[in-house]
Amino acid sequence: MSQVAAKVLTVSDGVVAGHRVDESGPAAAELLAQAGFDVVERYVVADGLDSVSAALRAMVEGFAGLVVTTGGTGFAPRDLTPEATLLVVDRLAPGLAEAMRASSPLGALSRAVAGIAGDAIVLNTPGSPVAVRECLEAVMAVLPHALALAAGEQGSGAGAHRSLSNAPGAHHGDPGRSPAARGG
Repeated sequence: MSQVAAKVLTVSDGVVAGHRVDESGPAAAELLAQAGFDVVERYVVADGLDSVSAALRAMVEGFAGLVVTTGGTGFAPRDLTPEATLLVVDRLAPGLAEAMRASSPLGALSRAVAGIAGDAIVLNTPGSPVAVRECLEAVMAVLPHALALAAGEQGSGAGAHRSLSNAPGAHHGDPGRSPAARGG
């Protein structure tokens, strides 16, 4: 994969206050770097709708790449990262969020969302380094193609999608005719 830029946003009251060490942000940055991403920015912000949405807006403005958030996706009253993300993204990418949730044993407890903001893709991940790894590994193979599509590139991501003409159940011939009319 050619180097694609990535940014990581850690969402944590405890880290901002100095009561906790940020482990999930560095875990996300390390995994992204190992996968060939150029991690150009890491930022930490307190939980909350306004703080997270403001940070995300600043991170996606004029940016073509991946923004990964860690933290704030659970059930606690201040876990508002998904709601803040919804204020920033233009379109949702539910398949990415579903794949990440399905990859983790505790995924059912994540309210994370994924979406497209301009030319950037925003992925919410939980605040646990283990969950960050599980979630990112679940979607890493499709991210280059997804980012190319979000940036408006056509036909990129060779090998990322297969030809449907040979897929099981595919019908050949006049696309305007039903299988029954074709004798199929």
